[in-house]
Amino acid sequence: MSNNIIEFKDFLKVDIRVGTVITAKLSEGLKKPYIILQIDFGKNIGIKKSSAQLTANYVPKKLVNKQVAAVVNFKPKQIGNLISEVLVLGFPDLDKEPILFSPDKKIENGSKIF
Repeated sequence: MSNNIIEFKDFLKVDIRVGTVITAKLSEGLKKPYIILQIDFGKNIGIKKSSAQLTANYVPKKLVNKQVAAVVNFKPKQIGNLISEVLVLGFPDLDKEPILFSPDKKIENGSKIF
């Protein structure tokens, strides 16, 4: 169990939504290659960019049309030559490489986690 206990109201501050990857391309501008994603979060949030070091488990073309979960209310962050607008969520595999958090059934883009 974690020692960092938070209140439920703190969890509610983190806006986690599902979106569909509409483009994914490889970028090798940093020490480790990463994939630049454009993700459609529906009409209220729109299309947002993110970059993630996913190349150990994913190739860009296989990510297109995949639904992923992301935090959409973090401050944008400069990563290489890209402003990352959302943080895609994942869990480490046995080699500590990210596996994306993705629903197992199609969900409406922009749906919020609860």
